[in-house]
Amino acid sequence: MTQIPDLSPRKADQLDYSKYITGKMKYVPPSGIRKYFDIAAGIEDVISLGVGEPDFVTPWHIREMCIHSLEKGETAYTSNYGIIELREEIAKRYRRDYRLDYDSESEILVTTGVSEALDIAIRCVTDPGDEILIVQPTYVAYVPEIVLSGGTPVVVKTVAENEFKILPEELEKVITPKTKALIINYPHNPTGAVMTREDYEKIAPVIEKHDLIVISDEVYECMTYDGAHIPFSSIDGMRERTILLNGFSKSYAMTGLRLGYILAPPELISAMMMIHQYCMMCAPITSQIGGIEALRNGEEEMKTMVREFNRRRILIVDGFNKLGLDCFEPKGAFYAFPSIKSTGLTSEEFADKFFANQHVITIPGTAFGETGAGHLRCAYATSRDDIKVALDRFEDFLKTL
Repeated sequence: MTQIPDLSPRKADQLDYSKYITGKMKYVPPSGIRKYFDIAAGIEDVISLGVGEPDFVTPWHIREMCIHSLEKGETAYTSNYGIIELREEIAKRYRRDYRLDYDSESEILVTTGVSEALDIAIRCVTDPGDEILIVQPTYVAYVPEIVLSGGTPVVVKTVAENEFKILPEELEKVITPKTKALIINYPHNPTGAVMTREDYEKIAPVIEKHDLIVISDEVYECMTYDGAHIPFSSIDGMRERTILLNGFSKSYAMTGLRLGYILAPPELISAMMMIHQYCMMCAPITSQIGGIEALRNGEEEMKTMVREFNRRRILIVDGFNKLGLDCFEPKGAFYAFPSIKSTGLTSEEFADKFFANQHVITIPGTAFGETGAGHLRCAYATSRDDIKVALDRFEDFLKTL
């Protein structure tokens, strides 16, 4: 009688999978943001001040162009660099708004969201042992991306007393012969801080002195409430040193369409394209069609959305300050970063207890590094009604302490 082979899956305990997984993973922590969404799943009446995503739907005319492109059967690969019409529209926008001239054929690379843009930019410049400077509090993806690229993240500290701006002396003190690049992110996630032209001009000589490359994550560029956004590459002498990242997720509420881009000198774009073509090939054609429409005809919807975020910004910051939770006034993005030091609770204790007690999601400041201790990140990317309810729940919770 023929024996039937055992085709059942091997039990996990028969293999030691740890020996197959790169040791770098030991230094990659789970996201300090996502755990709260897992906890909240299935709980009614939850208000989220945690998600960094506009609560607006992608404007109809953008969605319509995406649908129309699918109906026409436009489902093929595009150029690795992205559709030339999209790159031309990006170049037009930077010439019009910032008087920055980027060549659409050699200095623009379309990516699958700004997340991919960040990944390939870091991998492009990082050799094992290189030190990459990050501004703390820092967006949660920067440290893992640097570690996975073989680099060493080094913290440049910022504090509320200085409006979370980079000071040249703080930058200077952490630079070593191993320092290769600096990652900046203004308007800033998680604090909402911005840097002015004068602020950038103070750190530019330090960058030039130490021959650094700057990766400037400007995905919140359109959400600048006090004055105009300043691209870092517009600072004298910095264009040739800057890898500028931007995208469509925040400005046009296109988060799920995953569309970003990189502006940089041709030599850097060519190198990043080599990584991009092997790991991603190209951004989705449907999203790129939507991006063309967004840049050509989406400015009014973008401005309407930003005006609403500004109203929410004023509401939530005033609310925190009235509750005795000192809150730095964010000048960009859609995050408030109130201090909860007066409560005697740590950031994690406050976020956990507040959620358990009041069903409001906030993110502990320490998810963004040690300098975020004593703070919460609260996204005002939700309705004003929800913000008002959340502030009432803050008040009720504070009374129990």
